[in-house]
Amino acid sequence: MPNIQTPRRHKPSARRGREPVQQRPSARAPVARGVFGHANELPPQVEQAPQPEPTTGTRPKPALEGSVLVTGVCGRLGKLLARELHRTDQVVGVDRRPFADRPKDIVHHQVDMRRKKMKDIFRARNIRAVVHLGILHDRRRSDRDRHTWNIVAFQKLLDYMSQYEVPKLVVLSGANVYGPQANNPQFLSEDAPLLGAQHFGGMRDLVELDMLAQGFFWKHPDTETVVLRPCHIVGRVHNAASNYLRLDRPVMVMGFDPMMQVVHEKDVVRAIQLALRPGVRGIFNIRGPGEMPLSHLIRQAGGRPRLVPSPLAKVALDQLWKLRLSSFPAQELDHLRYVCMVDDSRARTELGYEPAHSIDRALKDVRRLRYQME
Repeated sequence: MPNIQTPRRHKPSARRGREPVQQRPSARAPVARGVFGHANELPPQVEQAPQPEPTTGTRPKPALEGSVLVTGVCGRLGKLLARELHRTDQVVGVDRRPFADRPKDIVHHQVDMRRKKMKDIFRARNIRAVVHLGILHDRRRSDRDRHTWNIVAFQKLLDYMSQYEVPKLVVLSGANVYGPQANNPQFLSEDAPLLGAQHFGGMRDLVELDMLAQGFFWKHPDTETVVLRPCHIVGRVHNAASNYLRLDRPVMVMGFDPMMQVVHEKDVVRAIQLALRPGVRGIFNIRGPGEMPLSHLIRQAGGRPRLVPSPLAKVALDQLWKLRLSSFPAQELDHLRYVCMVDDSRARTELGYEPAHSIDRALKDVRRLRYQME
């Protein structure tokens, strides 16, 4: 694409001792932005100082020109991410749900990603990056609903990205795609096979979505595709892991106490911000500050584990599921028996990722929402 230059200002008459007028940056060059996403009010003759590279614990450098489109923006992670990004980026959110408490400078489109209106959004907006969080995890929905939302909608999204040459894609997958297995190594790298759907068909769509993103990575090398696979995300988010830890007496399988990894929701948001930097591409595991036995996690979250023999554990989880006392289906029982932990050394080395929230802080947020619900 041609490098479109901004219109030149008329140069003032030259005077002795006056420095020459500095040229304004091109439209494709990095531009420093203010707190609410607008350019800082600097004198036209003052050149903006270069931004330092982001380091752990600091915000990423201001983005290039263009908007960041966030799907699933009305979810817990989507709102957290949008409120962080809008300080340095123009944010466009897409979700079927309303975004009543959104910041004023965030554009929200309440649309279904499977509809043709998504194409109009790509056509009308100068989108430089897409963050895909619009994944349906509700196990109570039918297989057909989950497939059309997770796979069909994502395929359309990839088509629009290819058609409009969007240079960056960040997909939030999950470490569960590896699957808990009795013969798993202690830590799984990004090259490990995706066996999450081997014993649990509900994971089939998520594994397929992850593989679609990998296929897009190879077919479209001009697009920087990033796939993040975080371990169990906990905090004030409503998901299977957090809801399980909020139970007073969560079920544990007698004779099993697997090591677990959890990561605070804000650390996941931080990892997404790092993945949006220019030049970053690939697959990255994301974990929290360490590991802990499942029984210790339950006690730190304020619960007391209910030890159940293996033959009865499935029956107990089925009853909790039917009574809507748990969002943890019995088909995921292997997560309570076997290890599925990840090695995040690649994210720490290449992304500069470092978890900022301790396990105790993450579980404190789990407990806080639990007490509010009581």
